[in-house]
Amino acid sequence: METQVNSFTLEIRDDGIALLTMDVPGESMNTLKAAFVDEVRAVLAKVRDNNDLIGMVIRSGKPDSFIAGADISMLDACKSAADAEQLAKAGQTLFGEIEALAIPVIAAIHGPCLGGGLELALACHGRVATDHGKTVLGLPEVQLGLLPGSGGTQRLPRLIGVAKALDLILTGKQVRAKQAKKLGLIDDLVPPSILLDAALKLVKQGKPKRHLKRDLQGKLLETNPLGRKVLFDQARKGVMAKTRGNYPAPLRILEVVKTGVEQGMSAGLAAEAHYFGELVATAESAALRALFFATTEMKKEVNYQGAAPGKVSHVGVLGGGLMGGGIAYVTASRAGVPVRIKDVAHAGISNALRYSFDLLSKKLKRRQILRSELEKQMSMLSGSLDYSGFHRVDLVVEAVFEDLALKRQMVADIEQAGQGKVIFASNTSSLPIGQIAEGAAYPQQVVGLHYFSPVDKMPLAEIIPHAGTSAETVATTLAFARAQGKTPIVVKDEAGFYVNRILAPYMNEAARIVLEGEPVESLDGALLDFGFPVGPINLLDEVGIDVGAKISPILERELGGERFQAPAAFDKLLKAERKGRKNGKGFYLYGKAAKRGKKLVDASVYEVLGIKPVAKLGNEEMAERCVLMMLNEAAIALDAGVVASARDGDIGAIFGIGFPPFLGGPFRYMDSMGLDKLVARLEHYQQRFGERFAPSPLLKRMSLEGTRFYPN
Repeated sequence: METQVNSFTLEIRDDGIALLTMDVPGESMNTLKAAFVDEVRAVLAKVRDNNDLIGMVIRSGKPDSFIAGADISMLDACKSAADAEQLAKAGQTLFGEIEALAIPVIAAIHGPCLGGGLELALACHGRVATDHGKTVLGLPEVQLGLLPGSGGTQRLPRLIGVAKALDLILTGKQVRAKQAKKLGLIDDLVPPSILLDAALKLVKQGKPKRHLKRDLQGKLLETNPLGRKVLFDQARKGVMAKTRGNYPAPLRILEVVKTGVEQGMSAGLAAEAHYFGELVATAESAALRALFFATTEMKKEVNYQGAAPGKVSHVGVLGGGLMGGGIAYVTASRAGVPVRIKDVAHAGISNALRYSFDLLSKKLKRRQILRSELEKQMSMLSGSLDYSGFHRVDLVVEAVFEDLALKRQMVADIEQAGQGKVIFASNTSSLPIGQIAEGAAYPQQVVGLHYFSPVDKMPLAEIIPHAGTSAETVATTLAFARAQGKTPIVVKDEAGFYVNRILAPYMNEAARIVLEGEPVESLDGALLDFGFPVGPINLLDEVGIDVGAKISPILERELGGERFQAPAAFDKLLKAERKGRKNGKGFYLYGKAAKRGKKLVDASVYEVLGIKPVAKLGNEEMAERCVLMMLNEAAIALDAGVVASARDGDIGAIFGIGFPPFLGGPFRYMDSMGLDKLVARLEHYQQRFGERFAPSPLLKRMSLEGTRFYPN
């Protein structure tokens, strides 16, 4: 017997087990929608009315997805916090009905089981998952400025313990099925081919009897009031250290979990629904959801200017340094494409191979991959001192020194080795792509592909076509970058492209503030409080003081303007051989002199610069001066067509620099400030410090017109 209710099919097997299959029409993945509440209730009514049933299995009709979460767009329909609270209560009630069924209910999980999908699985009496790489479980709501709203904050701690549950809910991280089994999140782990059989077997065993197994730390901290106080106090300290109070969701998560632990499930669910509604209405969640929609929208833009991407089956990488090694790694391990690495020395090739091996070994040690997977991925990497093997590559990524003549020679070499069929993508961070393409036989196949370091962690890639780059080349490069796990944006071929262009004035202003005598730690702390993941002076140490010194003159020469002039006093740092982390000498201490777990400023740097540090400025003014320079430059870049839209500019700044995601990016932040106020603040600093703070013509025009970068 089979019953169909829109996205849900109920099948009653001869052995008395019901199969409830979810398959949302027209979508590649299942997502939960508000309309499903009534549909599932109708199905559950039939289950309750059938006295012959001995159990039920909930599964997906999609080949590679269980339930990827809730449909986030339904939150935008909520006109108030109360509306969102009612949405959460509806989900809680529905999942409560599943949990209350007299028969055992088992979730059969293959593919992503995230957010509301995992909350549904938690409401079941047992869970079995496949050992496939696509099967991941997690509650990522915090990444959207929210908390799990359908019972996840209450059921997960009761299933795996408070400390382990907080680790998952506060970070939003996803775990593979093997890790989930170890945590106690699932009951069984099986190959995909026997998933249903395993779920049916679990059903026939009846409702599993739960006995929460805690480790020694869990027993000490979770089983008594004093221990729980220590646990939640430490968790709060960790949250504040990480977020500096800029994100409200983690603190609410702690409060809701604590309520459930101390006052019981009903009180916990009430708190969960209340704070879910409250968080949906916050500006932080609105900004994070907008970012989610923007990146989702970008992924759907497969073609570029009407051109479809070509196929990339083999890739070449020129240069075995840190960037080359990182590019080779993400190409082989994420894009699944074989890589041929060329370097002038065996040591370069060895370093590039070691880069991948070390990263894969860490995954193996953490049991995220099997040794066979490590060996398979390493087998996709090979190296050579010449261009042997390059006749079969479709795309080459060049990651050699920032030398124009050298890069032009690379173009010529690849055109000869690849017989004119290869896309040449340069990872330059400062040289114009048009200049690299000069003299090329096939300039239409030359493009910029700018990664950020470290390549395996930084999500952004800038795609830079020059005037002669073909649309198909751009489309292919975009598709390739996405396959590597990147979020790519197309930017204009101008000095600094987009990310480095808006970063330079910000960094220069930070340098000026230090030279005015402000302590380095005060300045960096001010920008951390603002929401950046790392302070500007710390960032300068990480990138390399010498690298910053090379980029600034190029930007100043190509773009002009006082805002790109790096303070001359920084030449003293280079004369003193202070390059930053790379040589252990910069603004901060490194090596044995550094204190473990805490950044300490190297006080001798003040002597080199000829200043005596005295804190005079407030955090707000220091942050405002730096951030206003970035905002103004972003507006100038948009006006010049460096980025195609405010959306691309926001994504570039968040994923490339770490602009605070909860502010939505430079353009959303400018909208929220009000452009008239922004112009007034720029003019205030212009009067104090000069023309580098002069508001861009675009900002002044939009301020007078009362327009915004995004519609209301």
